[in-house]
Amino acid sequence: MTPPAPLRRRLGRLPFFAVSAALCYASTSLHAAETSTLQSGDTAWLLTSTALVLFMMIPGLALFYAGLVRSKNVLSIFMQCFALTAVLSLVWLACGYTLSFTGDSGGFGTLDKIFLKGVTPSSTYAAYPNIPEHLWFAYQMMFFLITPGLFIGAFAERMKFSAILVFSVCWSLLVYVPTCWGVWHKLNFFGLTHVIDLAGGIVVHITAGVAALIACIMVGPRRGFPHTQMMPHNLPYTLAGAGMLWVGWFGFNGGSQVAANGNAAMTVVVTHISACAACVVWSLIEKIKVGKPSALGIATGSIAGLAAITPASGKVGPVGALCLGSISALVCWFFCAKVKQKFKYDDSLDVFGVHGVGGFVGTVLVAVFASPFFGGLGYAEGVTMGGQLVTQLLASLYTILLSGGVSIVLLKVIDLTIGLRVDSEQENQGLDLAEHGESGYNA
Repeated sequence: MTPPAPLRRRLGRLPFFAVSAALCYASTSLHAAETSTLQSGDTAWLLTSTALVLFMMIPGLALFYAGLVRSKNVLSIFMQCFALTAVLSLVWLACGYTLSFTGDSGGFGTLDKIFLKGVTPSSTYAAYPNIPEHLWFAYQMMFFLITPGLFIGAFAERMKFSAILVFSVCWSLLVYVPTCWGVWHKLNFFGLTHVIDLAGGIVVHITAGVAALIACIMVGPRRGFPHTQMMPHNLPYTLAGAGMLWVGWFGFNGGSQVAANGNAAMTVVVTHISACAACVVWSLIEKIKVGKPSALGIATGSIAGLAAITPASGKVGPVGALCLGSISALVCWFFCAKVKQKFKYDDSLDVFGVHGVGGFVGTVLVAVFASPFFGGLGYAEGVTMGGQLVTQLLASLYTILLSGGVSIVLLKVIDLTIGLRVDSEQENQGLDLAEHGESGYNA
């Protein structure tokens, strides 16, 4: 790089080494400006979103679930959420990330990036060169750890702590990883292309919801269910946790656009609209059915709306979000209030009824509400509404079969080895004392 003549005359009066250093710095800076693809705004937004998704798990989900159980089990829920956060983060570092986001064949990734081998502060992720790869690793790690966090609510108050950890780690590697790899990395899920799932209707909510249903049936109901009332011991905890989840969901969905732009802004807007619509509809249902809208109902409704909008938030507009939130409230309420009662499965905290069903509703109906007729962004080239609907239904079906089949096998093996649930005496005593030797409330 040769400086222009006026600059050469000025530089001629400077010491040789100073001139050389200045020219070297100018050349390096120019080269960096020409080749760097990192975007500071996108990086800052995803850093914030990563923190928001972790905030959803601890303390958001922990508080939401802890308030719903009886007081003798409150610490067990906190312990499970914190332990899963720690253990699954290490699993993600060791092999989860490389199995989910490398390679292009086989249903799993390679082991090229175990323990983040070869990833440096200057590395960028191939699909999103606008952000550092360390940040992509961290953001996706939060999804990996919160997904098993969802299904612990289905068998709350009776499953062994050790069994929960073993099941969560094995399930994550055998169900979450291949689903994530196919839907988000390979973009080819069991031969299906153009599957719409921005932030985890399939990868997070359907997988976890199905595992929750299988687990609550195989572990068995709580002692006294369904004849003994098991009331939430602290609804303010649950409302506070729901609020934290709602706020964190802006990072969960909005961050999945991996850019600080108009798409992220639209995603945040439709996420909020869906949750609001579900809150209102759930409260109206309770007003009609039982005469009074409840705090528990409005909190549950908000999560149903958020679960439903998760896969669709990158494709639907405000009208579509309004419809999705309303429909999810109706369908999820029906499963929580009627279907569970009919079949008498003890899904303690309605994980399947809210997350599984809500995620399924959003995953399927995005095929409808992505249409420009409803203010959506449309479909991939050559794809029609009918074709997209078939794709979404098949992707959901494959996910149900994968999660259900793996869950059954894992739970059976665990039951035959270390056992799934605590004994009757420990269950009566409560998991706080029986499993952790502590009490949540002391005089």
